[in-house]
Amino acid sequence: MRKFLSVPLFLFLVSMAQAKTWEGHAGPWGELLISSMYLEAPDSVIDVIPKPNSVTRWVFPGNTPSGVKSLLIKAGVQGALVESLTTAPKLVTNAGEIIIYPTLEELLQITGGVRDALYAEIAKYEQNEHYFDPVYLLSGDVEEWLDRADLSKSQKDIFRQLVWHRGEAMVFSDISALLGLVESKLEIDSTIRAVTRNRTLLVSQKFPLKGVSRGDFLKYWFSGQAESPRMTFIKAIANETTISDSVDIIHFFPVLMRERAYTFPSIRDAAKGRMPDCHWTSLNFFNLTPRDFYRNTKLASIQLVESYEAVSPPYRFGDVLCYMENGNGLHTCVYIADDIVLTKNGENILSPWVLLYVSDVSKIYKRSPTTTIQGYRLKKTH
Repeated sequence: MRKFLSVPLFLFLVSMAQAKTWEGHAGPWGELLISSMYLEAPDSVIDVIPKPNSVTRWVFPGNTPSGVKSLLIKAGVQGALVESLTTAPKLVTNAGEIIIYPTLEELLQITGGVRDALYAEIAKYEQNEHYFDPVYLLSGDVEEWLDRADLSKSQKDIFRQLVWHRGEAMVFSDISALLGLVESKLEIDSTIRAVTRNRTLLVSQKFPLKGVSRGDFLKYWFSGQAESPRMTFIKAIANETTISDSVDIIHFFPVLMRERAYTFPSIRDAAKGRMPDCHWTSLNFFNLTPRDFYRNTKLASIQLVESYEAVSPPYRFGDVLCYMENGNGLHTCVYIADDIVLTKNGENILSPWVLLYVSDVSKIYKRSPTTTIQGYRLKKTH
């Protein structure tokens, strides 16, 4: 589901998540006001992307009918349902793969921890696209996600019943089941649009400054960088004492990431062979123009080692946070303020640049007790 086309922000559908606003923690970054919204792909994209099949299928490569049957039993699936799922025509053997075609009624018989355990096994294989790369409900609130999703009542009821937990994250994978309920092209488009929803935080800075000196505020947002165009505005707004308002903090971002925040990649990005990913985003954060060789993971890793130094919390604006597992980098994102990061969760074209709490990013990438977060800071140049 994360391999569709995309377009710039001005064509995106944006829905505010119940218009709730809360205050962040004060710090050298100032005082923040935070809310959330969802980004959805527009009609121009929905019209041209390939639509998922409306028939649910689970693929188990390199397995056997008896092996899959054992897997279902181990996950806790009830005996009668196991027999139904592992008997022809529900089970098919094809080119070294075992494929199961469950009905909606059978999907609904799998509940709670049994679904979590079974879907975790199914999600190990990329052939099961929407399980391997599910829809994340990072707020943990199904009703918030559904609030402005253009789904029918019956689809929303099914959605509520089929959510599952992948580690600490609440996710949804049964897109085919939703499509099995549609009756028109309009409903197909609405369903596809709904499952492209990506949650992002909206973060604004309160002015005039309170609880932090102008000097400390500028030091934090300049982050040791040389003079750049963004600093003119930051200096000016930090000096104001008569303004009583808030300003979106993307105005404090370097120009490249100011343009990318709250957007999906463009079709031009797809034409370059590889989409921008988390490493491209993190290492280009302070650059005025993108260095596209960071799309190469090996070259990005070399840059991180050579041009950055490892740091511990407290992190500051522009630090790169790297999720590590047994010495391997899983994901990188850019620290902004108050445990909020700029992140692009995957190379996929339906992965936009969003602002999220570190805790939410961890729901996606911190999947075992041995996963750690290491901070990196760009070395000073002389």
